[in-house]
Amino acid sequence: MRRPVWPFVLVWALFTFGPLLGVLLASWVAGANGCRLDEAGSYPCVVAGMDVGGLLSTLFVAGWLMLVTIPLGAVVGLVGVILWLIRMARRRDAPPRS
Repeated sequence: MRRPVWPFVLVWALFTFGPLLGVLLASWVAGANGCRLDEAGSYPCVVAGMDVGGLLSTLFVAGWLMLVTIPLGAVVGLVGVILWLIRMARRRDAPPRS
């Protein structure tokens, strides 16, 4: 029985690009609310009556994880594509089922 591929692709994409998504989200929220955001520290940022400055700072600084996740995700993605190509080649060469 064949397993669907999309859960693996989703986990791969979230691992690989998760830090980038965090940086983009933090930058967007800080910019939309006129808040200061940089790696130097956490600054107050009130959104909907709550101070989310610490969360935004954490998301922003976690972007440094991209130095690990993007190259590692590229290698894992390349291995996945190679395995998929091998699987397709074997399926093409296999005798038809009856």
